Amino acid sequence: MKKITTLVLLLAISSMSFAQKDELKAVEKALKNVNFSDAKSAVASAEALIDKMDDKSKAKFYFLKAKSLYANGAGTDADIDKAIATLNDLKTLESSMGKLKYTDQANEMKSEMYNTFITKANDAFKSNDFKLAAGRFEKIYRVSPKDTSYLYSAAYSSIRANDYPGALKYYIELADLGYTGITMNHYATEKESGEEQLYADKSGRDFAVKTLKTHIKPRDEKTESRRSEIVKNIALIYADQGESEKALAATVEARDENPDDLGLIVVQAQTYLKLGNKDKFTELIDEASAKADGNAEFLYNLGALLGESDNPEEAKKYYQKAIDVDPTYNNAYLNMAFVILSDEAKYIEEMNAILDSSKPDYNKYDTLKAKVNDLYNEAIPYLEKSLSLNETVNTAKNLMNLYSAIGDTDKFKAMKAKYESLEASASGN
Repeated sequence: MKKITTLVLLLAISSMSFAQKDELKAVEKALKNVNFSDAKSAVASAEALIDKMDDKSKAKFYFLKAKSLYANGAGTDADIDKAIATLNDLKTLESSMGKLKYTDQANEMKSEMYNTFITKANDAFKSNDFKLAAGRFEKIYRVSPKDTSYLYSAAYSSIRANDYPGALKYYIELADLGYTGITMNHYATEKESGEEQLYADKSGRDFAVKTLKTHIKPRDEKTESRRSEIVKNIALIYADQGESEKALAATVEARDENPDDLGLIVVQAQTYLKLGNKDKFTELIDEASAKADGNAEFLYNLGALLGESDNPEEAKKYYQKAIDVDPTYNNAYLNMAFVILSDEAKYIEEMNAILDSSKPDYNKYDTLKAKVNDLYNEAIPYLEKSLSLNETVNTAKNLMNLYSAIGDTDKFKAMKAKYESLEASASGN
């Protein structure tokens, strides 16, 4: 009885072995005929038997599966991702076996993938298809994980494609890897032209200096770290997505990397404001202002931020600081005028409500009208300066209306003529 049972068991194992071989032969036949669709179907059938395969058969299966999915470069993105993962499984398995039967061929396939993806990624980037470029750059990295610069290129391409969730994924991975992007550039000066040239590698530079003797003054220079940029972008994207708590945590880490980054300070300030901490918001804005001393554009941007944050008086303070630094900063004059006039609407509404009432309070009406005129008189000099810096139809029209509102007939007439002239020029008449 035992002998019969053993015989049946042996027959079952033998039958399973033949089935595995048949499935693998089917994959091989389809690949030989360049029929990748049939090859993938045969792979699916063979995969159902993988738990019963010995290591030698598994290695062969992994290799055939990768070839079927890659399809000589014609596979879908999802299939190629699976092909890369399968090649990694193959190399891990053969390394543990101590027998590298398919590893060399797998490396050749990876090399082909690598070169194909580089070409496709660069072509996509040059044609401004940044979304496609990001995916291709990521695949280069997956094929060759030591080339982390391509993961950075994937993140940068995603930013260019406005794919912020995709960029965030890449930036987080880069941060987890401790990627800095620091490289060593190798330079030498050409004797004949006196121009310094950058070499792809040190050996090429040294050959030109020591052997060819066409170049002199060799020097090496490290590039700046991208670490703070990566952490900063993580914070910015979280903030853009409304993930305030995560954004705040990221800004804290980013500022540890680069405490004087003005843009980062502002992001942190905005994040605190979204979280309802106005005191911390004000504290960081003041810190940014102190660090931005002499930077008119940044001071102007602080003014714009404060204006959007419903802090008109603070906004005016920073617009004035920008003007003090650069008296020709036109946008600062325009925004200063608009902030000053921001209270106009509420006064006009109150005045209209008084006139619509059954018993109008004309004294209150006159008080409000005087406040409106004060706003107009305060805003006019800024608009006048703006017009002197850049003559636009809109600025002239605004001034014309303000002169009319305060009853300055002479200036109204002069500005009306200016407005009509500018409008005629703009329309090509």
